[in-house]
Amino acid sequence: MNPEFWQKRWQEKRIGFNQSKVNPLLIKYWSELNLTAGSRIFVPLCGKSIDMVWLAAQGYDVVGVELVESAVQAFFNEQNIEPTVFQHIENSNVACYQGKLLGQNVELWVADIFDLTAEDIGKIDAVYDKAALIALPVDMRFDYSEQIRKMSGNGPQFLITLDYDQNKKNGPPFSVSSEQVQQYYSSHYHIAELASEPASIGSMPELTVTEQVWLLSKPRTDK
Repeated sequence: MNPEFWQKRWQEKRIGFNQSKVNPLLIKYWSELNLTAGSRIFVPLCGKSIDMVWLAAQGYDVVGVELVESAVQAFFNEQNIEPTVFQHIENSNVACYQGKLLGQNVELWVADIFDLTAEDIGKIDAVYDKAALIALPVDMRFDYSEQIRKMSGNGPQFLITLDYDQNKKNGPPFSVSSEQVQQYYSSHYHIAELASEPASIGSMPELTVTEQVWLLSKPRTDK
């Protein structure tokens, strides 16, 4: 997927992937991470997701990364936040929007996720990946999973995926099988499936889709 694809989707407001309600699986299973209040949650490819509002309401600071600047601006506008904006010292294509939401720090980076480092975003306590892995074609996913692992310092991850017959629909969102989750993450994480429930994709409601929740934890010794 190239940047122009996502820029065009947001420009044309073809953002059916942006949900108007908090993901119910997030609400139901997030406590499995056993995080303390004040933990910093990393949300890759965050868009303007309302899930970030829910995380802030639980007492967490939020650090997001989004390729499309208008999506980040829309988040702050919709939450009635006047952000402080910083340009990256070394990369003029990267900016950081910062503000307060429900008493918590919110820091959203406008960047290609591969242009950022752990030093840029600071300490991360956990990752919430609802929309990132499933937005990427298969040839990008391993590099992505390694990038997130490095940026989060092998922090635990709460991962939501979709599994369906890819022959019946061109992504995004892309289908990610259980076997692929193992392929991308098993070298560094213990993987637990927390849920597997029927779901739907708005553009193809007749498609049989399974939504799965994964907890990636207890990093193994790196090889």
